[in-house]
Amino acid sequence: MGRMAQELPTAPVRVDAWIWSVRLAKTRSAAGTACRAGHVRVNGERAKPAQLVRPGDEVRVRQEGRERIVIVQKTVAKRVGAPVAAECLIDNSPPPPPRELLAVPVRDRGAGRPTKRDRRDIERLRGF
Repeated sequence: MGRMAQELPTAPVRVDAWIWSVRLAKTRSAAGTACRAGHVRVNGERAKPAQLVRPGDEVRVRQEGRERIVIVQKTVAKRVGAPVAAECLIDNSPPPPPRELLAVPVRDRGAGRPTKRDRRDIERLRGF
């Protein structure tokens, strides 16, 4: 009985549980924290952790400097493997930025502490 209730694709599920179960967040608590911080939107509206999602809803999750835009295909309440998670959503996210833009300049070993100018350059690259 318990297994069948989990596989119903039309039953609404909490947004924090769904984000965690389809592997958009590493932990359930991280998904709830993202919701409370305003990093999760469902159909354009800020989502609280307990908000329900249904198939067809658009979920936007802002994480690590980029936005993931997904459409709910199936609702799952338990964490699933990556192949199953891919079936539960349609990923409309823009491609991630190239790795070269995320790279932090490497200082020569033994060059001492960074100067104030170096620190400002590093912070500008990291986006602070």
